[in-house]
Amino acid sequence: MRGIFLTLVLLCLGIYNANADVKLPSVFASNMVLQQQSEVPIWGWADKKEQVTINASWLTEDIQVKADTDGKWRAKISTPSYGGPYTIEFNASNKIILNNVLIGEVWVCSGQSNMEMPVKGFNSQPVYGSNDLIAHANNANIRLFNIRNDYAAEIKRDCSSQWTEANPQSVANFSAVAYSYARYLNEVLQVPIGVINATWGGTRVEAWMDKEVLETEFKEVFLGDIGTEKMKFQTPTVLYNAMVHPIQGFGIKGVIWYQGESNSAQPKQYEELFPRMITRWRELWGQGDFPFYYVQICPFQNYGKTPGRNTAELREAQLKAMSKVVNTGMVSTVDIGHRWNIHPPEKITIGHRLAYWALNKDYGFNQVICGGPVYNSMNVKDGKAYLNFKNAPLGIDNKGKHLSDFYIAGTDSVFHPAKALIKGIQLEVWNDEVKEPVAIRYGWSNWFVGSLYNTAGNPASSFRTDNWDDIK
Repeated sequence: MRGIFLTLVLLCLGIYNANADVKLPSVFASNMVLQQQSEVPIWGWADKKEQVTINASWLTEDIQVKADTDGKWRAKISTPSYGGPYTIEFNASNKIILNNVLIGEVWVCSGQSNMEMPVKGFNSQPVYGSNDLIAHANNANIRLFNIRNDYAAEIKRDCSSQWTEANPQSVANFSAVAYSYARYLNEVLQVPIGVINATWGGTRVEAWMDKEVLETEFKEVFLGDIGTEKMKFQTPTVLYNAMVHPIQGFGIKGVIWYQGESNSAQPKQYEELFPRMITRWRELWGQGDFPFYYVQICPFQNYGKTPGRNTAELREAQLKAMSKVVNTGMVSTVDIGHRWNIHPPEKITIGHRLAYWALNKDYGFNQVICGGPVYNSMNVKDGKAYLNFKNAPLGIDNKGKHLSDFYIAGTDSVFHPAKALIKGIQLEVWNDEVKEPVAIRYGWSNWFVGSLYNTAGNPASSFRTDNWDDIK
């Protein structure tokens, strides 16, 4: 009896069996999607030096890996072209079987509330077209991984979530931008799509960056609240620690991003932080310069509650990131903002515009035009300015709108409202009172409605031809 009692005690203490169960992080689970035609990393934990055998049903041979002295193990699995469902078995002192695994395209979506906003919308803040998305949501070839909001002073090895097939319940509560992006890609490519959602409203870009890069390269960022009672979800590094690091390294095609509103008062700082966040994620992921497509913040009247704030300057910082960082693309939303709602309801349109970038740059749809016209050069003739644009292969358009929100300045650097007309492939801008134009600005305010597009219907960002230092 005493021996039986001692055995029961040891079992309760978890030390009777010298081998610890093999464990997986939550991102490796039934219903997941793995990136096709890749060597995808997979990792977990076991007893130190324990051997783990991995059998994927599409492979002819098992993979064997041994845990290190800390009980961590890591392997790579070759994936075929899209397909499934498959199973994956993990055998050590115990067995884990993952079922209903698909091979396809995997994207991470991240950012603040405009990316977090679910298909069903927020209270009194709709997503246009949400009913149709939810009603048609049953799709076993779209898989969603919605990371629960969490923050931490130190990096965490796992996060809280599970993979689910797209259905009315899972879709209603998933990012509207990310789901419409995934749905569009699935319709066009006819391959399984997996989306990992790591978002939290009201967050600054610094919260999504790791401590090391902020300490060494951005000493102006205050890190003193980390690990104290003052720490909150906006604190630098804390979202990276809890919501990005646990999935870092998971095999992906790329990232889509929608953030910037919370950094709008510091456009010059954001101009440096945001590009570095992109390159840093790539470094830490260890997967090369994967695609990174992002959404420019919308015009919105109440950004201006802070005296002197002009969020055109933040939009400019976002526009510049495309030329600073390779394999990036920006979606402009200047035509679909809401004057009194920081969460514009045209989320499906935004998801589609992001998908245009992926289709063109990553999936061979070269005739799909991605992004809007980008100012390139200006010449002046007879008191009028003539603007030329890149990324408008068939010219510019106004979609039947009145061209508005243009401003012109002469040698005195004073801006005046300007008229604009499309003349062939150029934009003609003038004000009869400005005889010698030297600078043009478009949409250079917190709120305006965009009216300049390329012929594919993608809007131009707000822009300026000058570089006068009026940024606060």
